[in-house]
Amino acid sequence: MPESLNHIKKQIDVNCDMGEGFHNEADLMPLISSANIACGFHAGDSDTIKRTIELAMRHHVAIGVHPSYDDRENFGRQSQLISLLELAELISDQLYLFEKVAIPMGAPIHHIKLHGALYNDCAKDAGLSKIFIQTVQAINPDLIIYGLSGSHTIQQAKNFGQPFANEVFADHTYQNNGLLTPRYLDNAMIYDSQLASEQVMKMIFEKKVATIHEEDIPIEADTVCIQSEGINAIPIANHLYAILKQNNIAIKYP
Repeated sequence: MPESLNHIKKQIDVNCDMGEGFHNEADLMPLISSANIACGFHAGDSDTIKRTIELAMRHHVAIGVHPSYDDRENFGRQSQLISLLELAELISDQLYLFEKVAIPMGAPIHHIKLHGALYNDCAKDAGLSKIFIQTVQAINPDLIIYGLSGSHTIQQAKNFGQPFANEVFADHTYQNNGLLTPRYLDNAMIYDSQLASEQVMKMIFEKKVATIHEEDIPIEADTVCIQSEGINAIPIANHLYAILKQNNIAIKYP
């Protein structure tokens, strides 16, 4: 990180996927500012949504909807061929399910972030991401779209005037085209806390990320994801929290 930038005070959102049955939410929640809560289609149910919302509210963490393909067997990580109408129904069903739990609790819904294969498929496909944005806009036009930085998801949010946040990943590597490295490759994930934090700081201060092919590509970072199912999720979250504080970067949701 350039020394001349040390004095610049910034802020960044740190988000994490929650309610997925990994039982580390209580340790992670104090270290983040946004929680993406599973809607029952890849993990969780109404009870886990309620419990996770309660935990998030105790820690003043922003509450987000985390829809996926209807695929508990594969944890939502397998692409599916669905029509645009089926995609709209998939998103709306999960949003309404989430609202049915959150609204009686007085819990404000802050954002929406797709999960797994659905996240990646929309990032790569303008048609899918357009339907996703239009569906959200029809139900709750105030929800912030958390989407892969520079992706079709972000571009379609811009096109339709939907609030958005460019998402980057602390613990996932990148390809030269800006997409995340597929999980079936050995170098897809970052398990070292120091390396994860260094990647984040480079993205914040230099607006670049080093790819698996050792090239720097441009990137915009509004929110940083730490994936809760990672074996080092808590060490990475702790390390990143400390590094951000040391550099006077506030951890705050958009």
